[in-house]
Amino acid sequence: MSDDVKYLLERAAADAGRPVLSAEAVYAGAARVRFRRRAAVSCAALAVVAAGAVGIPRLHQDPASPLERVSVAASATSGTDRASRVTALLPSGVGRLEEVSLVSIIKHVKPDTVDQHRIGPLDGDYAVHEDGGVGYLTFQVRSAKEVAAKSGGGVPLTELDLCKADGKEPKRADCVREVLQDGRVLTTWSDAMDYGDGTPQWGPEIDGQLVLKDGSALLLRSSTGFKAKGAQGPLLESPPLNSAQVRELMQRPELMPTK
Repeated sequence: MSDDVKYLLERAAADAGRPVLSAEAVYAGAARVRFRRRAAVSCAALAVVAAGAVGIPRLHQDPASPLERVSVAASATSGTDRASRVTALLPSGVGRLEEVSLVSIIKHVKPDTVDQHRIGPLDGDYAVHEDGGVGYLTFQVRSAKEVAAKSGGGVPLTELDLCKADGKEPKRADCVREVLQDGRVLTTWSDAMDYGDGTPQWGPEIDGQLVLKDGSALLLRSSTGFKAKGAQGPLLESPPLNSAQVRELMQRPELMPTK
């Protein structure tokens, strides 16, 4: 049994009977195809395997549950909400940020039914409003224990080169892997997200994975958005952050939990 199928089955069993959705099911539509094509230890696979991609139905507009554009409530103190804190880390020219729950948007459910799983201080989904379009930035920190569980005890992520083709899929586009001076491994690549039919249809994105020496990892997606009923807006013309900006942002200590 392949690792991706194994992870999906394990997650399906673990989630059975749970009354809430996992907040990490954010990219489940794309995951169904992605899991068939790439190793689960990649940034996207890690993000979605832990999300519980099994059993997420196609999007539909339920007349009894009209879609609500969900924003996470900001702090009462101006400038201290999570979206403002992320904005402060971004280069100038990036559009207006709004913290959202993509599960709420995609699944048409209320935020209080979503199980939030956050390790990093700024983990979450952020809509980027720019020139009438809406893209997304998503941050996720994975503990070493979670990473090890998802990788099935295979090659440590610090030793895995995501830029090398594994014979089962095309080589990742624009992939750059570097070992930083402190031993962390940072990889960025672009993904056209052209995996055939499905809902939602995600636009092109830039992905990043930063693996720490202790085995934990930071995952980042800079997405142009998605097409589906209830989408917040059309796709951005390009990802909110380019590869160089993703690389720089992923090294900011503000994204990682304090020791």
